[in-house]
Amino acid sequence: MSRRGVLLLALSLACIASPGWAQSQSSPPATQAIKAEDTPISRWLMRLHDAARQQTYVGTFVVTAGDTMSSSRIWHVCDGQQQMERVEALTGVARTTFRRNNQVVTFLPERRLVISETRESFGLFPNLLNRADSSIARFYGLKVLGRERVAGLVSDVVQLVPVDTLRFGYRVWTERETGVVVKLQTLDATQGVLEQAAFSELQLGEPVSMARLAALMDNTEGFKVLKPELVKTTAAQEGWLFNGQVAGFQPMACQKRVSAAQSGASANTLQWVFSDGLASVSLFIENFDAARHRDMVPHESLAIGATHMLTRRLGSWWITAVGEVPSTTLAIFVQGLERNK
Repeated sequence: MSRRGVLLLALSLACIASPGWAQSQSSPPATQAIKAEDTPISRWLMRLHDAARQQTYVGTFVVTAGDTMSSSRIWHVCDGQQQMERVEALTGVARTTFRRNNQVVTFLPERRLVISETRESFGLFPNLLNRADSSIARFYGLKVLGRERVAGLVSDVVQLVPVDTLRFGYRVWTERETGVVVKLQTLDATQGVLEQAAFSELQLGEPVSMARLAALMDNTEGFKVLKPELVKTTAAQEGWLFNGQVAGFQPMACQKRVSAAQSGASANTLQWVFSDGLASVSLFIENFDAARHRDMVPHESLAIGATHMLTRRLGSWWITAVGEVPSTTLAIFVQGLERNK
């Protein structure tokens, strides 16, 4: 799986619907500057979430991780609870992705291929934030750093500081008037920047036609359309359990990807998602395939920016853990996964 932690961290702000938290909590107005003494971390995070849902914008988004850089053009529009956006890759393989709520359609023009999927939104703001017992504040602190300009916009700067070494920290820039994220960094234990994402230019309030985006999203003429089937399930139902302990991380979802092009057990890949409310980890479980996995070394750790990957062979199974967490955290996940039938 290819996931850039910081990119999803920012894009998820525009993709996850939240119940009207503003009516149940006394949040500061959008024009009020952030103050540490009256802004608990959960309220602050939900303010960012709500700001992204309410804003229409167009911008160029740049992600840097190590010596790699990618950029995308983003069009985002919202109409009540209906969220829609278009993300066009400006670097690498030509790719345009549309998201309408939980429907995601990716166009690969060089292959004349369209991949249409239904995805639940995970990333910075999963459902943990909607629970009264959200434990995010137990594992992250909020530190106000000041104010800076990003893409010509005055922005408040805060840092989310982890209380342990199981997770990374974040430095976040939000446009002062709207609360929209304009820049963020993922930080290691020494405050080094693992990955950075920022708008190089951003027009807030730009007129974006939802009807126009919908027409582009639905026009698949001349393309082969693939619709991978994702089946909701549970780890226990599939014969798996997790005996490890990673403070703060809770199971969020479990789904099985069924390939129409294959048959039998090898056609299914199980994805089990855990999150602490900010960072997420996915465990991918599939049948071991000697031909396909022969060049992969079990327990080998790979990293691109903040995203780490760790693999393990367990009998006739192949496990891949991917997440925006330290490799030591992934090791707990892969070692704690057990077959129970």
